[in-house]
Amino acid sequence: MSNERLKNKKLFIRSLKIAVGSLIAIWIATGIGLQFAASAGIVTLLSVVTTKWDTVKLSVARVVSFFASVIIAYIIFSFLHSEWIAYGIYIFIVVLVSNLAGWGSTVSVNAVIGTHFLSTMDFSLASIMNEFLIVVLGAGIAIILNLINGNRSQLQKLRDDIQYVEETLQMVLSEMADYLRHKKMEKNVWQNIIDLEAHLEHSIERAYEYQGNTFASHPGYYIQYMEMRMQQCGILHNLHHEVKKIRELPKQAEIVADFISYMKEYVAELNEPEAQHQRLLELIEHMQKGDLPQTRVEFEGQIILYHVLMDLDDFLVFKKRFVNSLTDKQRRIYWGGIKVAA
Repeated sequence: MSNERLKNKKLFIRSLKIAVGSLIAIWIATGIGLQFAASAGIVTLLSVVTTKWDTVKLSVARVVSFFASVIIAYIIFSFLHSEWIAYGIYIFIVVLVSNLAGWGSTVSVNAVIGTHFLSTMDFSLASIMNEFLIVVLGAGIAIILNLINGNRSQLQKLRDDIQYVEETLQMVLSEMADYLRHKKMEKNVWQNIIDLEAHLEHSIERAYEYQGNTFASHPGYYIQYMEMRMQQCGILHNLHHEVKKIRELPKQAEIVADFISYMKEYVAELNEPEAQHQRLLELIEHMQKGDLPQTRVEFEGQIILYHVLMDLDDFLVFKKRFVNSLTDKQRRIYWGGIKVAA
């Protein structure tokens, strides 16, 4: 499924959740005899956000800020008799306090609650409880609705992303190796890298969304993985740029090409690249002991090859950092208990 179709599908599902949730909230509020029952639907509408965690955090903030708003409303509405001035001051203070406390997203609901108190001027326990139940009911319905989430499909999409990213990286490296063997690049490698970066941007968004929709205690793995691959894409840009600058391929180019062909086979999620990194260091040492260039063109070619090797070193280092950053729990869950070198 394309990213555009996936976005449209998510929009449709979210719209359906909001509609159904608002309907249910109003129905329940009416059934239990709450005053201003329709406002429960508005609270639900404003509380259904993208992820489970965001919805829970917003709902908690709504409940906490509700009590602060009641106190503010009581003080202002009790002492100011002009409704429009009183409400203006109320909104000013609520917006100011909410944003200072990091609760800016709660302002809309508290503004609605403020209109209820302004119209009734009733600050009795029963009235406050009525408004509290509206907030709790609307936010509670939103939390329940966001528990119904396609986490399994999100996870499968991330797994598909990993496979696509690794296959594309292997293809790009293979094309570069062939070029160093005096073969013509069969594909537009530059465009493939750009397309891969665009795909990774969507993958990182999906990883953040998946993290926000799981209550598991090991979040961040897919975000770390996709960001690591994005860093490697930057290295591929450098590699492609360096390779294309070589005017005459030196004899060492074949050795570098062989290493790239070897390395690409290990561009896989469950690989710790210690062996590949050690082999690269040995290759660099071998080339340093080789014959000195005889011409300016040979000298330029060898310098560029060294730059290529340094880029390959960075490519492997990014993967090593990712692997070393994994917690024991992440290794157990995602790597099946594979032991990772320090």
